[in-house]
Amino acid sequence: MADVEEVEVVVAHSERATLRVGDVFLKIDADQTRIDVEVEAMAMVPIPTPKVLWRKPPVLALAALPGTALGHLGEPSTASPAAWAAAGAAVRMVHDAPLPPWHGKSLDEIASRLDGECEWLLANDVLPADMVTRNRRMAETALRPWTPVFTHGDLQVDHVFVDGDEVTGVVDWSEASCGDALFDLAILTLGHEEHLGDVIAGAGTDVDRDLIHAWWSLRCLTNIRWLAEHGYGSPDEFPEVAVLKSRR
Repeated sequence: MADVEEVEVVVAHSERATLRVGDVFLKIDADQTRIDVEVEAMAMVPIPTPKVLWRKPPVLALAALPGTALGHLGEPSTASPAAWAAAGAAVRMVHDAPLPPWHGKSLDEIASRLDGECEWLLANDVLPADMVTRNRRMAETALRPWTPVFTHGDLQVDHVFVDGDEVTGVVDWSEASCGDALFDLAILTLGHEEHLGDVIAGAGTDVDRDLIHAWWSLRCLTNIRWLAEHGYGSPDEFPEVAVLKSRR
C-alpha cells in the first residue's frame, strides 16, 4: 500500500464508509454488531468472500475480490447470461448452508416497516398515491410464512463479483440472517428483470415469480426514505422509483 497514490471513496454516509486503498477495502462502521455479523457470515458461507486482512474497531480491512461487479442498479449489465446463472447457483449454495445462529426480521417487523415507509411517502408527497397503493398491494403478498434459509440480506447486483462467466465472490454480509430465499433472488435481480430467468436457471429451483415481483415492490418502497436521508439525491432520480413506476 506504500505505493498507492489515492484513496477511493466507495460508500460514505452518516452510518458507515467504505474506502478502497489499492487492493484493500477499509470498512468503517459505527455499529460493530454489523461488522461482527459480516465477519462471522463470511466464515460460514460455502462461496468465495473477501479475505479479512485485519480488524481494529471501528475499521475492518478486506482484500479486494478479482473480477468486476455483475452490474449496477439503474444501468444495463454487460455480464453474460452464464454469469448471471452462476450468480444464481452461488445464491443457492448459500441458501443450502446451515442457518446462522442469529435471527432475521420477523414478518411483523417487515410489515410494520412497510406501513411506516408508505405513510412517509404519502405524507411527504414523495410519490403519487396510486403508485404507492398499487405497489404496496403487491408488496404485501410477499409477507407470508416461509421456510427460513441462510440469506445474504442485501444481495445487490454490485455485491456479486464475476470474472467472465464465473463468480469470484460476494461482498457486504452485514445484513446476513435467516430469511426468505426469494428475497435474495429479488434483490439480486432488482432493476434487471431481463436476467431473472438466468438467475432462476442457475439456482435450479422452482420460483414463484409473483413473489419475486412482490419483494421488488417492498424493497423499493422501504428504501426510498433511507436513500433520500443519506444523501443519495432526489427520489425522482432513484432507480427504485423507476422500478415502482414499471410495476402494473
